[in-house]
Amino acid sequence: QVQLVESGGGLVQAGGSLRLSCAVSGQPVSIINRAWYRQAPGKQRELVARLGRDRSADYADSVKGRFNISRNKVGNIFYLQMDSLKPDDTAVYYCKADDYTGLSVWGQGTQVTVSS
Repeated sequence: QVQLVESGGGLVQAGGSLRLSCAVSGQPVSIINRAWYRQAPGKQRELVARLGRDRSADYADSVKGRFNISRNKVGNIFYLQMDSLKPDDTAVYYCKADDYTGLSVWGQGTQVTVSS
């Protein structure tokens, strides 16, 4: 079974950058979609970026042009490069993977805090 572990969160000043990583264990070849979500205090979890099996990507309007989702060749790590960070980007970030059976797996989350 697929398991996900995020890393790379932290504290950064506005305008700075961070790269989040999501390590996939289990059967990464079974994954058809990879995504990053975030949840800020008092708000619902929202989709930030999604990467399809064909490597097509979709982004939330609030992060377009600033964030980039990618994966390594093997498919056992995927990333969220976050540039030009804003205080509104402060949230717990979660990675998620969907496999071909319809099963969705979530990581444990990593905190990103952007100071003004």
